Parts: sequence; C-alpha cells; structure tokens
Amino acid sequence: MNIIVALLIFTVIVVIHELGHFLLAKKNGIGVPEFSIGMGLRIFTYAKTANGHVIKFFCSQKEFENREDWKDCTKYSWKLFPIGGSCAMVGEDEENDAEDSFNSKGVWARFSVVFAGPFFNFILAFIFSLIILSYAGIDFPIIEHIYDNQPASTCGLETGDVIKSINGHKITIGREVQTYTQFHPLTGDDVNIVVERDGEEKTIVLNPHYKTYLFGFSYSTTKTAEAKISGLSEQGAFAKAGICDGDVIKSVAGKPVANAGELSDAMNEVNKDGTEVLFVVERDGEEFEYSVVPEEYETNTLGFVASYNEEGGTAFDVIKYSFIEVKYWIETTVASLGQLITGKLSMNDVSGPVGIVDFVGDSISQTRDYGIVAVIMQMLYLSVLLSANLGVMNLLPIPALDGGRLVFILIEAVRGKPVSREREGFVHFAGFVVLLLFMVFVMYNDILKIIR
Repeated sequence: MNIIVALLIFTVIVVIHELGHFLLAKKNGIGVPEFSIGMGLRIFTYAKTANGHVIKFFCSQKEFENREDWKDCTKYSWKLFPIGGSCAMVGEDEENDAEDSFNSKGVWARFSVVFAGPFFNFILAFIFSLIILSYAGIDFPIIEHIYDNQPASTCGLETGDVIKSINGHKITIGREVQTYTQFHPLTGDDVNIVVERDGEEKTIVLNPHYKTYLFGFSYSTTKTAEAKISGLSEQGAFAKAGICDGDVIKSVAGKPVANAGELSDAMNEVNKDGTEVLFVVERDGEEFEYSVVPEEYETNTLGFVASYNEEGGTAFDVIKYSFIEVKYWIETTVASLGQLITGKLSMNDVSGPVGIVDFVGDSISQTRDYGIVAVIMQMLYLSVLLSANLGVMNLLPIPALDGGRLVFILIEAVRGKPVSREREGFVHFAGFVVLLLFMVFVMYNDILKIIR
C-alpha cells in the first residue's frame, strides 16, 4: 500500500511537470506527438484525428508510429507502469526544420516551454499548500513552549513572543527556526533574537550553551500516560545500570510518580548536578531499585519551540502563507544542495525513489492512527515537499535536465546563434548517462540504508 501511495504522489508530481511543458508547447505551436502518463506498454491511447475520435487499447510501437491518421495529432496514452509521465515534442533533440518543431521556435518561446515544467511544480506545491493551510492552520513562529533550565528560560523570552528574526535572518514560519539552526549550527556565541511582544519589537540576546546530565531514556510526552520507559540509549546511564526498556518508573529520588507528567516534573529536579539518583521501577509485577549516576552532556540549543498552527485565518493570510510555504521549501532545497556541495552533508543524506518510498511509508504509518484526513494531509504535505524539490532540481544547470537546456537557450540568446544541435545533443546524452549512473548509486545506497 505504501508503495502505491508513493507511486501515486510521484506520478502526480511528474505528470504536472510534463503538463507545464505540454501546455506551453501547444501555445507556441510546437507539435507534441504524445503526452503520456506512466511508462512501458501503452494500455490506452486516445487521439482526435481528422476522421474523429480514436481510442486504441494496447497499441504497439509500430502501429503508433505508422498509423496515417495519427501523424499530425497529439496522442494521449496511459501506460502500464504508474511511474511518472512524458511530453514528447517534435524536433526536441534533433535537427528538424519543420514549422512545428521545437528548435524552429524563437529563443523565448523555447525558454518558456522548458521553464514551464519546474514552474508548474511550484504551482502544484502552492495549490496543495492552500489546501493544507486552509485545513490545518498557519504555522506562525510563535513561542509556544520554553524548556525548563535551558537557555531560553533565562534570557527574557516568553511564551507568546513572535519570532521576527534570528541573527538578522528573517523568520516567517515556525519551522524556519529549526531550519536556521540546521543550516547555521550554533557555536556557543550569543544569538540575537528579535521578537514582537504586545505590538513592540524587542531584541533578546541568548547564549545557547547548555550543560545538563542525562540518564539516557525516553518516555511518553502525554502527561496522563503511564510512566513507562519507551526507549533506552545503548550506552546511556539507565542501560549501564541495568534498567530495561518497558520498565515502569514508580519513584524518583524517593518521590512517587503516577504518570508521565509527574515523571517529567521529578526529572526536572534531579538532572541538574550529576549526583546519584535512586529509581524504583516495576518489571513483570516486581519492583526493583537502581542507583543511577547521570552522564554529563554539553550542547548548544535555543531551548524553545516556536510553531503555532492557527486555524481560521483570513483568505488573504492563507494565500500569503501558501506562497511563503513554497518559498520555504525552495530555499530549504537550495540550502541542502549547498551543504551537499560543501561537504556538510554526505551522500548518505541523499535519497532516490527507493528512499522516498520508504520515507512516504513511514510518514503514512505515523499518521494512520489519526484517521484518513490526517493521512491525506500528510500525503499533500509530502507532495508539496517533493514537488518543490523536483522543481528546484530540474532547474539546476546540469545537462539533460531542464536547467541544462535553459543554459543552452541563454547562450544562444547572448551569442545570437544556437550551439550546434549535434554538440548540444551529445552534451545532454552524456549528462543523461551520468545522471542514470548517479541514480543507480543512490538507489543502491537507499537499499543499503533500509537493510541496515
């Protein structure tokens, strides 16, 4: 099921991309022999000919190419494998002097046709963002939680503050706070945060250095849930002491705990100085005592969560923040590529089709318990991410991609004459081979990550 959903998302994104090329090609008088959804054997083909509408099932390639009544019209095909789609244009990769060939058109007509694919991906991301924000609300950068004893709790920040900028970097949605620290790792130097409070802007100076002591376990964030250990760090203090995953904590330093909320309060009191703490846990109906010394841990963190989904915003707000949402994913993709080029990200952080299917499957599994609407919203959210990502990737100046074709068109605009079609075709073919080899490597890497 997860594979089907992933293929559906991927196909919609690619078909919309190809639809952009198709519509602009038609508008500029470029012939399109075939517009197809999927790959492989043609299951269903439709054409509007001079003699009327024609529908053909399981059309062979030979018949497709040789039917006289199909020569000057666009064929629309649904193919066997639901993976992507294509828009074949007359003379796109060859010398062709026909009036309806791609290369017979002007520079800016061809530029618009090539650019339309990625641009339609951005339009799709915008439309899906409209739906998501209309239903789930707008992700305003409002501080909704400040962690006890962490940097934000001592510098003057308050819940309800609206984050306007961090170190001069403008913040418009809540997720940009996390993205900022991801692409600009905190070094321990002071961080200047501009917030809006009661209609006035204030500059808060926060030192992100944070020292604490960890016991190496996790538990439910739901306050009324059982105080049960849901995960252990392999080399953490709890694991070294002999406490097991699934144990229920009954008391901390002599203080009884009845639920996760009380456990959280108790832990906030005992992890400050690194002294030994007595835990009583229940396992298989029996109680056991463990004296645990937490391990010192130092890091840099802001110490707050700034993300608030406000429902019922005005139509203008939804439209405005849908544009911002698309902009956010474009900028995030570009920044990620920059980190990949500079070595701050490795090839293990790159995912291809296999990795995307696995990622989509995990995302759907995590939301399935919340109902069908939550699953649909998650699918749309993933579509926004992937559509914006595909749009950016296709605009990279790499041969065989739309960006590579745009480079040749711009060179022609500057020179006043085109680069040799044969030479350009060779460059695109070489680029295609390199991209194919790269995709094989990424797919192999994805499979290894899943196995591991």
